[in-house]
Amino acid sequence: MDPVDSAGGGRRPGLTKGGGGTSVADRPLLEVEGLHTQFRTDDGLVRAVDGVDLTIGRGEVLAVVGESGCGKSIMARSILRLIDKPGRITGGHIRVHTEDAVVDMATADGPAVRTVRGRKIAMVFQEPIAAMSPMHTLGNQLGEAVRLHEGADKKEARKRSVELLRRVGIPAPERRIDEYPFQMSGGMLQRVMIAMALSCGPELLIADEPTTALDVTTQAQILDLLRSLQQDTGMAVMLITHDLGVAAQMADRVAVMYLGRVVEDGPLDDVFRAPRHPYTKALLGSVPKLGSGSRARLTPVRGMVPSAYRRPSGCPFHPRCDAFMAGRCDVTVPTPVREPDRPGAVSCLLYEEDSA
Repeated sequence: MDPVDSAGGGRRPGLTKGGGGTSVADRPLLEVEGLHTQFRTDDGLVRAVDGVDLTIGRGEVLAVVGESGCGKSIMARSILRLIDKPGRITGGHIRVHTEDAVVDMATADGPAVRTVRGRKIAMVFQEPIAAMSPMHTLGNQLGEAVRLHEGADKKEARKRSVELLRRVGIPAPERRIDEYPFQMSGGMLQRVMIAMALSCGPELLIADEPTTALDVTTQAQILDLLRSLQQDTGMAVMLITHDLGVAAQMADRVAVMYLGRVVEDGPLDDVFRAPRHPYTKALLGSVPKLGSGSRARLTPVRGMVPSAYRRPSGCPFHPRCDAFMAGRCDVTVPTPVREPDRPGAVSCLLYEEDSA
């Protein structure tokens, strides 16, 4: 299918005709295939995202879990083309299915990216105070997205901004809209970030560690807010977290990332009740459990995530794996294995036919 300009007549990189006889509802909202994002620095090459494959359906909540440094946030920023130099997407596809076209964000030009960013896919950043301008009021920053994407005038943008603040539970939004980010608490700022992300009615919300640095009570409020908004609007949510309890509370499906790759994915119940990859088992084994007894000890994941400049050969998890097979795991890179009686996939040599 040839790239087409939405106005007709011109070619536009990353934009292809959609459909092919398949309705929008039958196609996934987002398909990430073989995504590679790299950072070339003076110290060497960092393969932050190293061949990620995942899909998100309409109205679905996908939790992306893993330790810090496994590439979750860089993968999410790659989807929206928010990678700062020296980082760049070096391979793969990020297909966003719209009503009349498929936009490949990995190769799309500026106009095509702007049709997706904010309108189709929005993001709640990990540190809201760092993602917002300290020089502009909340109303200015909320209204900018409404004016840019919806073509509203200043009066309409302000009215919409007040409604958004009220929707996410900000008290006295008519007054708060003229305040600055530094006048808000952490929980309030996170709510404002969610309001900004929702300003143009996106079909997918990427929430990058939305409860980081918040107290337990505020965390519960933010999660309740995200859940209610998802149910009310029917939008899909990609929830990036290292808190397995948050994933269990929110998600329909889970993708486990390690060192830039998805090592296991599947429905929440399947992954959490019967994990297959040794890394997933180790993560779940490190979570405290009720009724385990006062003398029970936690079993943390052995070792640490390797340096980005010194990636292990073969399976990236093999130096920390209790099921390590010498001569195989340290040589062979596992490929995703799908079992006929179970949804999802696992990338581990234990499940490949010739591993026996």
